[in-house]
Amino acid sequence: MTENEISNIIIGLAIEIHKILGPGLLENAYQECLFYKIKQRGLLVEKEKTMPLIFEEVQLDCGYRIDILVENKFVIEIKSVESLTVNHLAQTLTYLKLGNYKLGLLINFNETLLKNGIRRVVNNL
Repeated sequence: MTENEISNIIIGLAIEIHKILGPGLLENAYQECLFYKIKQRGLLVEKEKTMPLIFEEVQLDCGYRIDILVENKFVIEIKSVESLTVNHLAQTLTYLKLGNYKLGLLINFNETLLKNGIRRVVNNL
């Protein structure tokens, strides 16, 4: 399954969750629901995936964690904030770079219309 195919599935699941729950909940609630729905679809999924930082051949545990990793290649960063910032995009891109992943989604569930809170993030390896 390609990253784009995964992306389409995740966007559909996120919209389904948002239609039921709406905006205003904590990130963790959306993360748990999305994790459950992805798992239900039969995809390989991990939550709170630890991402070490390699600096001069030393592996550092700096506390970086991907909210959700799908099929060992697709990053999902979940937010529930007033609006997405460049820092949120930078965080998602950092996870893509650290893991050498190509594509991810930054999803802000705190939007009236969820499509306004979805950003595709691409790592130009």
